[in-house]
Amino acid sequence: MPVPSLSETSTVSRRDGRPGLRALGFALRRSALSPRPHVALVTCARIPDLTPDDRLLADALRARGALVSPVIWDAPDVDWQSLDRAVLRSVWDYHLRPAEFAEWLDARAREGSALVNPAGLVRWNLHKSYLDELAAAGCSVIETVRVPRRAPTPLAALLERRGWTDAVVKPAVSASAHRTFRVSGSDATSRQGDLDGIVEEGDALVQPLAPEILEAGEWSLVFISGALSHAVLKRGAAGEFRVQEEYGGRAAVGDPGARVVADAAAVLAAAPGRSTYARVDGIVRDGAFVLMELELIEPVLYLGLEAGAAARLADAVLATQADGNAAR
Repeated sequence: MPVPSLSETSTVSRRDGRPGLRALGFALRRSALSPRPHVALVTCARIPDLTPDDRLLADALRARGALVSPVIWDAPDVDWQSLDRAVLRSVWDYHLRPAEFAEWLDARAREGSALVNPAGLVRWNLHKSYLDELAAAGCSVIETVRVPRRAPTPLAALLERRGWTDAVVKPAVSASAHRTFRVSGSDATSRQGDLDGIVEEGDALVQPLAPEILEAGEWSLVFISGALSHAVLKRGAAGEFRVQEEYGGRAAVGDPGARVVADAAAVLAAAPGRSTYARVDGIVRDGAFVLMELELIEPVLYLGLEAGAAARLADAVLATQADGNAAR
C-alpha cells in the first residue's frame, strides 16, 4: 500500500493521548513499486500537522512528485532509515529537552539517515557557543559573555564590568526567546534569580542590548543551498526587544544591501558543513552586518513572504545527498 501524502493523512491519537501516529497505520516505508521519494517534514507533538510555512514546502515537494509526511521527531515507532529525506522543521520543543534531542541526532547519524540539515551540523548549532567559534573565524559577532552552568555570577557586577547599561540574558540552548529577558544596571540585582534559574540547568549568555534592534530592527537572511533566497527585516512592537511574532513582532521582505549579504554569506561559509537551509540573523551597524544568531535547526524561513521560496527549498531538499548534505 502506498504511503499517504500529507493531504491524505489524518491525525489519530495514541493510547497515551499524545498526537503522532497517522491514519492507515502511519506506515513510513515507501512502496516498493513507487519510485517517488518519500520526504518527512519533522515536527513536534504540539504541531502535528505542520505550520502554514511548512505546508507550503509540503505542497512544493508534492508538486515535484514526492510523497510527504509530517513526522514527530520523538515518536517511538518511526523507521527513519526508510525515508529518503527527513527535513527538520517545527521541532520547537528541542530546547526543553536538549540532551534527549542530542541523543536523537546521534542516533540518526549512526544509522545513516538522510537528515536535512545533517545531524552533525545541527548538533554543532545546538549550543550558542558556536558564536565564539564564528568570532574566532573572523565573523563580526555581537559581544557575548557565557556564564557556565552552576557558576555563581553576580549579574550587576558583570554588567558594570563590561560597561553595559542594558543587556539581554538567554539560555545557551534556546529557541523563540525562551527564558530570554532584558536587564539594566538598575534592576540587575532583582533579576539575579532569573539568571540563577537558567544556569541551574545549563549555560547562559549575556549580551549587550543592541540599540539597532529597537531602532531599525533585525535582519534574517534566508539561504538555500548556500545561496541567498530572500531577506526579511523583523521589527518588534513598541519598546519590545524581542522581534518574534508571538511578542507582537512583524516581518517584511527587504533588501539589506550587497555588503550585508556578503557578510552573512561569510558567516554561513564559516560553519563546519554545508546546509540545505539556513537563516542568518543580525543587525546592521555602520553599514556592516553583526551576527546575532545562525539558525540551522528549525528556523522560520518566511516562505510565505517570498514568491518562489518554497519551490527553491523543495528543489534543494530533493537534490541533497544521501547523507543529508546540501548538493554542491
